[in-house]
Amino acid sequence: MITGVNHVTLVVSDLARSLAFWRDTLGLTLRAQSPRMAYLEGGKLWLCLERGTPSPREDDSHIALSCTPEDYATLCARLATAPVWKANHSEGASLYILDPDGHKLELHLGDLASRLAHYRKTQPQDLTLF
Repeated sequence: MITGVNHVTLVVSDLARSLAFWRDTLGLTLRAQSPRMAYLEGGKLWLCLERGTPSPREDDSHIALSCTPEDYATLCARLATAPVWKANHSEGASLYILDPDGHKLELHLGDLASRLAHYRKTQPQDLTLF
């Protein structure tokens, strides 16, 4: 049985630029680094940045990151110049931005319980809740 996400690896074109984004802008902690990769930690997130040639997807695949309500406004201000890839149409506050290599990220307030509670109230016709 799956117990959670073990880690996320993102291929990045410029390791120093990506470290600046993930460490300095988003506040993850650098745990290890070599010329071709870096390991960062943020809460329970273990993120590996691996130098290479990224190829961002054209669909809705993305990584959603959680933060505290107190930190949300601060992070949104830090991300004010980041490219936005989608408007928020979900329950809860969300900011959809691209990282320096075009990886799709979402900064989201809420969790699965709040999402399901929203659907219980709105009762979409094509969604079955268990």
